[in-house]
Amino acid sequence: QVQLVESGGGLVQAGGSLRLSCAASGYTFSRYPMGWFRQSPGKEREFVAAISWSGDRNYYADSVKGRFTISRDSAKNTVWLQMNSLKPEDTAAYYCAARLRGNTGSSIYARSDEYDYWGRGTQVTVSS
Repeated sequence: QVQLVESGGGLVQAGGSLRLSCAASGYTFSRYPMGWFRQSPGKEREFVAAISWSGDRNYYADSVKGRFTISRDSAKNTVWLQMNSLKPEDTAAYYCAARLRGNTGSSIYARSDEYDYWGRGTQVTVSS
């Protein structure tokens, strides 16, 4: 079965960095686009970043553009989210997601309802 397992979260001071990992299994990872989302208590889940199946296209929420980088390695079945210059408002549970339904070319997706499988999340806390 499809499994997505996030890791790498933790407590960091503002201005610091973290690298989140998402290990995928149970499907052909290299064929499908991936995304990262985050959710804070009392808030809707929001889009953070997405990457195409080949890794040649990516897309970021305005709030993280220039600070976060999404990448993937098909040999390791892993997608990463490098987070730099972290701010207290980045505090949230971070989730990776996989879209296994029909995809067109190098499409990337920014809505949570466009993804089929989710990990359990990893908590990121940024102190001021």
